[in-house]
Amino acid sequence: MAKTYDICIRGAGIVGRSLALHLAAKRLRVALLAQDCNEPLAPAAQLAHSDVRAYALSPASRSLLEAIRCWPDAAHATAVLRMQVQSDTDAPVVFDAAAQGTGALNWIVDVPVLESLLQEAVRFQPLIDMVEQPAPATLTVVCEGRASSTRAAYGVEFEVKPYQQWALAARVHCALPHGQMARQWFAGGDILALLPLDGPEGRQCALVWSLAPEQAQGLQAAAAEDFCLALRGASHGALGALTLCSERKVWPLQAARAKAWTGQANGRAWLLAGDAAHSVHPLAGQGLNLGLGDVAELVRILDGRAYWRSVGDPRLLRAYERARKADYAVVGGSGDALQQIFQHNHPAWQALRSLGMRGFERSGPLKHWVAGRAMGAQPGQPGAA
Repeated sequence: MAKTYDICIRGAGIVGRSLALHLAAKRLRVALLAQDCNEPLAPAAQLAHSDVRAYALSPASRSLLEAIRCWPDAAHATAVLRMQVQSDTDAPVVFDAAAQGTGALNWIVDVPVLESLLQEAVRFQPLIDMVEQPAPATLTVVCEGRASSTRAAYGVEFEVKPYQQWALAARVHCALPHGQMARQWFAGGDILALLPLDGPEGRQCALVWSLAPEQAQGLQAAAAEDFCLALRGASHGALGALTLCSERKVWPLQAARAKAWTGQANGRAWLLAGDAAHSVHPLAGQGLNLGLGDVAELVRILDGRAYWRSVGDPRLLRAYERARKADYAVVGGSGDALQQIFQHNHPAWQALRSLGMRGFERSGPLKHWVAGRAMGAQPGQPGAA
């Protein structure tokens, strides 16, 4: 007879494993489905050299990961003390952790190291079983990413808005120390971010560059020296000479949202989380924070349910969907608006951007509130207005 579970999680990325660990900590029986469930654990150092991904994680996301003892050490989770946003014509907007009354605006986390920590933690959690096939469960949570086959099998419409941009990601070594500052430039529709890595004294940055598709592909194929010269020009030499120290990855950018995030199939409940439910433009660095916000909300709702309610109770799942769609509307809508504003190069748009950035830099409470929201703060928490 097949073993039954409270929850089956399809997808064992950062969102799926984080959710599994939190649910198991609440004494729920979890099946975790991943194609690599039988692969040996790779050392974090080995993973770090084969993957260029890095994410900006908020204080709320840090708290979620610390609760399951999966927060990386300081060498792999670099605190951002300041963030500078520069347009092509105006003085920069600067966010400062001290002004927000917090120790860091966010942390730039080495993704392969974080995945290794989560993978190891799952191995030692007896209430989580790695499975090779979907397991019978009261609730199935789909965390398979934006190309989810399970979401498609459930017949859920996935509304996609492609941007006329591709992202180019890499790691670079900088002649000057990054000083724990995240830097972002908007110029001619392109968006360049250099995110600090390797701790407080580090000189390595994660690069995310949003470009027209042909530009992204051209820069990916360019000689390393030519690429670094172009990057130094786009970053106005802020970190001195740059040296490429990884592969260059490219992919098309989009905003997307599933029409339904919960439902019933074959008499059992299902729910979408992470990129299977939504994706946003990377310019605000909120994609993974949204996914971990899904984890936090689902765990909160299930942990607080009345004893007689099932984990698949439609009322609980609808509450999750309402809360997470509301958060996505704010974060995704803001990122989409910024992308559209900086995409246009007409002089009238440039004048409007210039006026808006000058006003925002002097806005005081508004700037403080926006920074707090980006950090995942809620009213009454540090960093919130």
